Amino acid sequence: MATYIVGDLQGCLTELDTLLNEVAFRPSQDTLWLTGDLVARGPDSLGCLRRVIALGNAATTVLGNHDLHLLAVANGINRANPADKIGPILQARDSQDLLYWLRHQPLLAEFTPSSPPAQPTATANRPQVESFVMSHAGIPPQWSIEQARSAARFVEAQLRSPHYKERLAQMYGNSPAFWTEDLGEIEQLRFAINAFTRMRLCYADGRLDFDNKSTLSAAPRHLSPWFKLRQDRQDPPLIFGHWAALEGECQVPDIYALDTGCVWGGSMTLLCWETGERISSPCPVYA
Repeated sequence: MATYIVGDLQGCLTELDTLLNEVAFRPSQDTLWLTGDLVARGPDSLGCLRRVIALGNAATTVLGNHDLHLLAVANGINRANPADKIGPILQARDSQDLLYWLRHQPLLAEFTPSSPPAQPTATANRPQVESFVMSHAGIPPQWSIEQARSAARFVEAQLRSPHYKERLAQMYGNSPAFWTEDLGEIEQLRFAINAFTRMRLCYADGRLDFDNKSTLSAAPRHLSPWFKLRQDRQDPPLIFGHWAALEGECQVPDIYALDTGCVWGGSMTLLCWETGERISSPCPVYA
């Protein structure tokens, strides 16, 4: 049995299949965890959705910003980005089933091994603690894991409710950029969605910045990546995607960046949690 974690698919089905074939993935025994953004700029977003759904309980994904945008477009809330190749999903015979499934996926997912090893060991690539927490963009510096879990469950309940169209319409916008306990419900929803699916850089006080998407070396001095501001917390290992410019490197122990820019001509990366081994499949430029 093996636990595999893969970065953003963005419609790159061929590369996903290449990786799964390389590790001889067995849905009856192995599990696949995905960091979100199953859809968007690649050539086969429809195929990616169908492939992940077909894996059933062997697959766990979180929602990314492109997944949420697809839901908004499908419900007439926003316009499709011409660069996003989501038309085949909207026109598919099983479109409503696909969108219903997507809307019911979590923003935060947690892995706990069913039976921890009798003699756990730690290596440079494998944490001694074998549980992990995964979200698309990360967890904001202000939140504890418990707060993140609570916020995720709140938003998930809203997206699964009869009022989900209203909630999708209310998620757009950059404010509030700072979390306080007295935020109204819509402000809580918007902050949580932005934190889980759009966050990259933050101010020292934890305020979210949405203007910069650069590499770490090019980031303004007054901003820090969210994971640098969390490195003194006693978090379980954290896994995220979203930030392709990092090229899979964040240089903070027990935080794993897995978006290696497949759709931009980089690669798709698969991490085996039990061994710490990463394998990659190179990609052409799709976007």
